[in-house]
Amino acid sequence: MEYLPLFHNLRGRTVLVVGGGEVALRKARLLLEAGAWVRLIAPSVLPAVQELLQDQGQVHVRAYVVDDLQGCSLVVAATDDGPLNTQVSAQAQALGIPVNVVDAPALCSVIFPAIVDRSPLMVAVSSGGDAPVLARLVRARLETLIPAAYGHLAELARRFRAQVKARFPEVKQRRIFWEEVFQSDISERVFAGQLDEAAQQLLAKLEGVKNQSVGEVYLVGAGPGDPDLLTFRALRLMQQADVVLYDRLVNPAIVDLCRRDADRLYVGKQRSEHALPQEEINQQLVQLAMQGKRVLRLKGGDPFIFGRGGEEIEELAAYGVPFQVVPGITAASGCAAYAGIPLTHRDYAQSVRFVTGHLKDGTCNLPWAELSVSGQTLVFYMGLVGLPEICQQLIAHGRAATTPVALIQQGTTPDQKVLCSTLMELPTLVTQHPVKAPTLLIIGEVVQLRSKLAWFQGK
Repeated sequence: MEYLPLFHNLRGRTVLVVGGGEVALRKARLLLEAGAWVRLIAPSVLPAVQELLQDQGQVHVRAYVVDDLQGCSLVVAATDDGPLNTQVSAQAQALGIPVNVVDAPALCSVIFPAIVDRSPLMVAVSSGGDAPVLARLVRARLETLIPAAYGHLAELARRFRAQVKARFPEVKQRRIFWEEVFQSDISERVFAGQLDEAAQQLLAKLEGVKNQSVGEVYLVGAGPGDPDLLTFRALRLMQQADVVLYDRLVNPAIVDLCRRDADRLYVGKQRSEHALPQEEINQQLVQLAMQGKRVLRLKGGDPFIFGRGGEEIEELAAYGVPFQVVPGITAASGCAAYAGIPLTHRDYAQSVRFVTGHLKDGTCNLPWAELSVSGQTLVFYMGLVGLPEICQQLIAHGRAATTPVALIQQGTTPDQKVLCSTLMELPTLVTQHPVKAPTLLIIGEVVQLRSKLAWFQGK
């Protein structure tokens, strides 16, 4: 171990920064975030530095002298003057003051790590100054693994620390208590932004009050197919659910990312062919949660865009079952992006409209006159079966027969296929090329941009 990791309390303490350029600006900004009083010395100082330190520091536009070290708890040399950096380092270390010289590890007694800030929780990553880019890449990886809400969780622990210590005098007792808290529904309440509820549950646990055995339902959007499009929050909930209910539109590769030992129940629906009717799905979510289980309802795309997610949480709310909703990338934006078709464009479309091609009563009875207005992009979900009627009705109500149309099959996945044609010709083209669900229709002038902007290639 070349360096011992330590966290310094600089709040209200003076830190000397030698240098007035961009590097000094970055270091000063970080020091201010830690609550330090910054004394900055340099013959030339950027206006941004002057502005930054006008309320919480001092700027001296002159050369450095050794007396500038007096009363400092830390020194940072951030100049491009090698001899000056060496002088500052030697004089600071002679006085026993920690010193950091930017990009010169040999002159440092302390170094700045790459930081993941979830205050009051902090994670520091360092390569000892040998590979700072690698340290930053590791930090970026950690940023994706540690939700921002961990700061709120640490703050909650700080609020109750004294009470927990009074309630449990032994260290082992406190450790077990906090381990249970951080792996319980209390943490989940924090991650869901329900801080008051989390505090109430923690207090109840502290007082020995047992929580009700009702579990929770996570309504999670799985996106259009590519697992890389899942949100961080979706992945976290997928890893902690006890039971997973997934539908036909969820890519099997996404289901495989769920917790290995979770029960998996297929509840997929196709036109006139339901593995489980929607009403039974709603009831099953309630029943599983009432058994105290954490239930993941994994839905293709976004659960609130033609995903019937609203119906499911209505049932949960009626029974008082706690739930969370995690948005997913809807098929319209995901498939359009992977097909190289912008849904809006200043020259072609000033609005976009999402439409279902399959209504509750099984018909395709839509406001065709409104949908036929030019200057808008139409995106039809579940429009494969009704494709001939969709094209016919749009033409009949004034949309040009030559309007470009794209049919996207299994968008965002390696099996993605895109057929481009016109309103008049697409129905015939589909009969010549076997197409299977899931598909998406994009109708409008923006489709012609695909020839220039297509970037993703399937098989």
